[in-house]
Amino acid sequence: MAAPLVRGSRRSCKNLHIICHYCRRLKHTNPWANAVALGNGFEVSIGDKPLRFETGKLARFADGAAMAQYGDTSVLVTAVSQKHTSSLSFLPLTVDFRQKAAAAGRIPTNYLRRELGPSEKEILTSRVMDRSIRPLFPSDYLYSTQVMCNLLAVDGVNDPDIVSINAASAALAVSDIPWGGPIGAVRVGVLDGEVILNPTRKQLQQSSLNIIVTGTKGKKIVMLEGEADRVSLYKVEEALSQGLNATQEIISKISELQTEVGKDKRVLDSPKTPPQHIVEAVQSLASVKVRDVLYDDGHDKISRDQAIRAVGERVTADIKANYPDDEDSVIMTCYQSFVKQTFRSLILDEERRCDGRGLKDLRNISCQVDLYQPLHGSALFQRGQTQVLCTVTFDSLDSAAKSDPVSVITGSMKEKNFMLHYEFPPYATNETGRGGIGRRELGHGALAERGLKAILPSTSDFTTRLTSEVLESNGSSSMASVCGGSLALMDAGVAVKEPAAGVAMGLVSRSSEITGEITEHKILTDLLGIEDYMGDMDFKMAATESGLTAIQADIKLPGIPFFIITKALTEGFVATKNILGIMKETIAAPRTNIKACGPVTEKLTLDHAKGGKLTGFGGYNLRKLKSETGVTITRIDENNFQVFAPNADAMAEAKEMMEVMFEEQKEPVLEFGAIYTGKIVEMRDFGVMVELHPRLKSILLHNSQLDQRKVSHASSLGFDVGHDIQVKYFGRDPSSGQHRISRKVLQAPGVPLIRNLNPKP
Repeated sequence: MAAPLVRGSRRSCKNLHIICHYCRRLKHTNPWANAVALGNGFEVSIGDKPLRFETGKLARFADGAAMAQYGDTSVLVTAVSQKHTSSLSFLPLTVDFRQKAAAAGRIPTNYLRRELGPSEKEILTSRVMDRSIRPLFPSDYLYSTQVMCNLLAVDGVNDPDIVSINAASAALAVSDIPWGGPIGAVRVGVLDGEVILNPTRKQLQQSSLNIIVTGTKGKKIVMLEGEADRVSLYKVEEALSQGLNATQEIISKISELQTEVGKDKRVLDSPKTPPQHIVEAVQSLASVKVRDVLYDDGHDKISRDQAIRAVGERVTADIKANYPDDEDSVIMTCYQSFVKQTFRSLILDEERRCDGRGLKDLRNISCQVDLYQPLHGSALFQRGQTQVLCTVTFDSLDSAAKSDPVSVITGSMKEKNFMLHYEFPPYATNETGRGGIGRRELGHGALAERGLKAILPSTSDFTTRLTSEVLESNGSSSMASVCGGSLALMDAGVAVKEPAAGVAMGLVSRSSEITGEITEHKILTDLLGIEDYMGDMDFKMAATESGLTAIQADIKLPGIPFFIITKALTEGFVATKNILGIMKETIAAPRTNIKACGPVTEKLTLDHAKGGKLTGFGGYNLRKLKSETGVTITRIDENNFQVFAPNADAMAEAKEMMEVMFEEQKEPVLEFGAIYTGKIVEMRDFGVMVELHPRLKSILLHNSQLDQRKVSHASSLGFDVGHDIQVKYFGRDPSSGQHRISRKVLQAPGVPLIRNLNPKP
């Protein structure tokens, strides 16, 4: 029901959230005009359950807002864009996905008990959403735009990332923000050889494929992101095809919603075009010089950039001499556009790349392993001017990465005993700046980690950390991390199932000015940095000889046809097999043993009593062992422990310390059914603590075992601290390992067998 009409001021209209006569009189856009009890919405069946959308009910001050629900997972996405353009030369788009503990029925466990900075899960989901919606904005749209996703409820079955992408599509579609959507997104999996759409978290644990497919109208793909367990090319293509078809149903419904309740899109000012005399002057002065630079395959990344920049500066100076009133920025923008056009024309018309390679050729590759002796595993992978140093470190199971409770519920693992950390320092591209881990580093590291996860053994005695430091970068450093990481793992003696390699595929295309459809295209193998910047696609894929392990497609066009994706996949598989052949010349299989500098592990099985002696009070003995020897002891289950030592010498030293601990704490053997005389050392409300021997931990004698009569406190029987007491021993409790004693049974008839562990002199 709409809010009632009342008389009021502009202030009451804004602050009281009611419809006043000023809105009607001044014909303001009323965000509540179409709001009803359930808002405006629809649903579409994806997989085995409906995907529901709703708009017009929540967050009505936003330019666009939509709520989406799949199963019992619900998200609210809002879109707001400023009305004045920014001074930047690109779209300042910010996408923030935030998962709330309340949505999972939890309270945050940090000291403030509230959500703090974004987690890795939130950052990765934000990146997936950004890459799905960004290509659909007009190229000349430079208005600061923010898309925020608020997790309202999560059921622990359906991952909210798919729901969030679709909700963002609906929010932008019904808003007045210029956007070329809608888009639709689904997750595809393969279970028992069958493709399934939007698998549940439980199904994903057994699925050999996990790929997010974002599509737009006309069955075009906008974004791909996912991992696979060495799935064949045929099955990947089948899954992507079914996923793309499913997105069309979502797109159709969002289009209907946009038609019914969507706002009119803003009318943008016509894009500024450079003066014709500047365009002609740039072409005349720069044509030959730019082609000479791009034809010179002797250039590297730095020298080519410097040469193109030098030509631009000379061209700008010459034009300014003839046209002093024109701004330098306008001339330079025109020049940069000309360089990009020339670069793309060389590829499309002459199939010529700036480094002299053919379209399907790889750059020169060199590999090296076992670089530094103290390292558990290391490798240096060089592909052209992209150089990555990878190192492997083993540690105890206690070092596994722990996920926060909300991330566990939304699909992440509780613990992760393999992690890849990607670093991209500024010197890798001849720049200065502060190092650190940003969203880009987290995204590239997660992609490389997915590329290697499928080849790891199913079980491991260690937590494995693989670091990938980019020392030089000229394109595809994340895929170089897959190659270098695979080499380093084999050098460390990790029993990988088979090596993995990664490659980046590119696209340069030409489209019809009338229909916008691609009329000509070229696929590029092993992308350079400049080809990524001036091209239309950065398609990264990692694979083994058996099949795909990871995929990520960043597409700059508003969607590309499916056949181009399949072509890139096919050529990418060929490229990865060629790279694997080169890698095998350096190391073909994992080392049979861990290096001498590597860690040592042993399993230790102890009963309840010895387990308690090993840990000590509050874990004191374990901390002492670690501080003095570097050895970490991790409890695996009730009776089993893992002993992790950084080397064999530390293991031997730890064993000696443990033997001394057990000897010092060696308990006398108690005989089942025997009667012992002990001493009361503590009075408690529910019983007394009895000491039977100085080297035996005091034992609780519960009030129920003190006497045949009901006893509320031991003092009622005349007992006090220091008194001797006779008890009968009944062994250990099988579940807790605690000693069991009783005084009550001694009051029953019978001849007792008396044992005294503390004989008086």
